[in-house]
Amino acid sequence: MMNMKQCEQKSTSLGIELGSTRIKAVLAGPDGSVLASGAHDWENHFEGGYWTYPLSEVWDGIQDAYRNLAEDYRNTCGEPLTTVGALGVSAMMHGYLPFDKDGNQLAAFRTWRNTTTASAAAALTRRFHFNIPQRWSVAHLYQAILNGEDHVKDIDFLTTLAGYVHWQLTGQKVLGIGDAAGIFPIDSDTCDYDDAMVASFDELLAEEKLPYHLRDLLPKVLCAGQDAGTLTEAGARLLDPTGTLTPGAPVCPPEGDAGTGMAATNTVAKRTGNVSAGTSIFAMVVLEKPLQNVYPEIDLVTTPDGAPVAMVHCNNCTSDLNAWVNLFGQVAALCGAKMPASQLFPLLFNASLEGAPDCGDVVPVNYYSGEGVTHFDAGHPMLLRTAGSDFSLANLMRANIYSAMTTLKIGLDILQDEKVAVDRLLGHGGLFKTPGVAQRYLAAAAQAPVTVMETAGEGGPYGMALLAGYRLAVLEGCTLNLADYLQQKIFADAPGSTLAPQEEDVRGFTAFLERYKAALHAERAAVEHF
Repeated sequence: MMNMKQCEQKSTSLGIELGSTRIKAVLAGPDGSVLASGAHDWENHFEGGYWTYPLSEVWDGIQDAYRNLAEDYRNTCGEPLTTVGALGVSAMMHGYLPFDKDGNQLAAFRTWRNTTTASAAAALTRRFHFNIPQRWSVAHLYQAILNGEDHVKDIDFLTTLAGYVHWQLTGQKVLGIGDAAGIFPIDSDTCDYDDAMVASFDELLAEEKLPYHLRDLLPKVLCAGQDAGTLTEAGARLLDPTGTLTPGAPVCPPEGDAGTGMAATNTVAKRTGNVSAGTSIFAMVVLEKPLQNVYPEIDLVTTPDGAPVAMVHCNNCTSDLNAWVNLFGQVAALCGAKMPASQLFPLLFNASLEGAPDCGDVVPVNYYSGEGVTHFDAGHPMLLRTAGSDFSLANLMRANIYSAMTTLKIGLDILQDEKVAVDRLLGHGGLFKTPGVAQRYLAAAAQAPVTVMETAGEGGPYGMALLAGYRLAVLEGCTLNLADYLQQKIFADAPGSTLAPQEEDVRGFTAFLERYKAALHAERAAVEHF
């Protein structure tokens, strides 16, 4: 049993993250050690032409994840979890959640996965001279306006999923700056929405004779460590319907999964970068200077404390890989060997190491949905191979893992052309749970050393717990900025492993990349005709 001092509840920080396929809660100690965790699996729905999640499932999932965490804490520490020092909520970035003045939801939640805002995103990008991706909240808003959707006249509040959950827990309509950067362009000097672009968008609203200004709709922007409210009585019951959790804990600014990934990997300082790999995959690189050009493949967002970041975001990562692993699980079951995913994934991942560096002419295209980096509005998972290909299990698995990061590589090449400097690259998320496999392949793709820490599998919820811990530290008098706090208080002695790219892997991935790019012609034909 853990020492009770280690389990001092008032010094803990709770992070909850709503990912695309899993809602996870992590309780951390003041040194960043993980004390307890809990999770809930869920899936998005395709309804009415949009990828969405019903808000009832949001709360079912949060409560289940928290219940599992509280049980884990009781089993570990021998006492019920009645309070926490601080907490915070993060979620998949972007999307569209509009509400009226009475707090009624006006349209189904439109997630980052939707590629239905092409005309709005293109028009705003031209107007602002700033890349507005399809998944950004302002693109969804403007597309709804262009579509003439009836609900737009009644919008009183527009937020992200993290912003919505935070609002319900605290009563505060605020958002962390990293998540806000996926709503609307941010001015890092003012740590707020860009004034000139806000004024420009207001002109569009006036042209449509809508009865509000943009700032009237959007959550207030906060940086890491700032006051974002406290857990209310109603909020405590939403988290823990049993009534065991007491209200009153400070709540840090809600963040997006990009910001929590940066916190979880200690990559909020300049010249650092991280790759988060789950249902989607994205790379975040903290910039020393602005990019010279506007790229539709590159988002410009911020760290949780407002520093500018170049983000390569790809909609598709592990969905097709997971489908193949599930298929192999069915084959194993047919043979009488029922294996849980926790055993099957490392078994198959390690098998991939026996595959050819170029995957033997086996090329999966992993597009379950559209892909902005390669300019697809929709996708179909597809497997291509030549008649003479070496179609082995090892090559198929290696090719599927390669495919999960190939589109990211296309985006990273743009940053390389811009001469963006990166001193260290860290990987986190489910793809990196099996030691030394996806990490090795990413090093080959990025042609740079990749570090994975022992907390890599915790990913975003762990990062959110650290941001909550930072809020608690600030309340207790800490004057360190976020980067120094993470480096000095959390990661100074953090265990991890670093793999440098292997020349043979680099050559193999490069060859695979060229075949993958060629396969996109077939993918486009499949989207158009299949």
